[in-house]
Amino acid sequence: MRHGKKVNHLSRQQGHRRSLLANMACSLIEHKRINTTVAKAKALKQFVEPLITKSKEDTTHNRRIVFAYLRNKYGVTELFREVAAKVGDRPGGYTRIIKLGNRLGDNADMAMIELVDFNELYNGGKKEEKKAKSRRGGKAKKAEVTAPEAPAADASETTEAAE
Repeated sequence: MRHGKKVNHLSRQQGHRRSLLANMACSLIEHKRINTTVAKAKALKQFVEPLITKSKEDTTHNRRIVFAYLRNKYGVTELFREVAAKVGDRPGGYTRIIKLGNRLGDNADMAMIELVDFNELYNGGKKEEKKAKSRRGGKAKKAEVTAPEAPAADASETTEAAE
């Protein structure tokens, strides 16, 4: 019976599984999205989301905890600088798994796992632009300003032509 055993072993021993997940997490942090099997993507999601939560508070203690899991100083630096800045206000759910179909060689279910805030097309980068375009009667003021200037310029041109 498997009662209370939630860890997917991925047909690997513990050391190999930890190294696999650490390397995949570093690749995900560096490239912002990777293609892998569905089972590995789900395991990676459970592995990397707590690390991203730790990165939201940049302390030496949190950096050391994350480094113990990732074992890659460039991955830790990228996580605490760029990824944490983007996900700072998000309460959770930092990754997204999109199923892609089956792999040709062995018919394995493939998926793309990505960091949610780094996909501008899927995420709705357009929503941020719409918020920035809020207007409060700005057109009417511009129309009033441009209307008096145009006749004044035409009047000066006509007086120059008359001379």
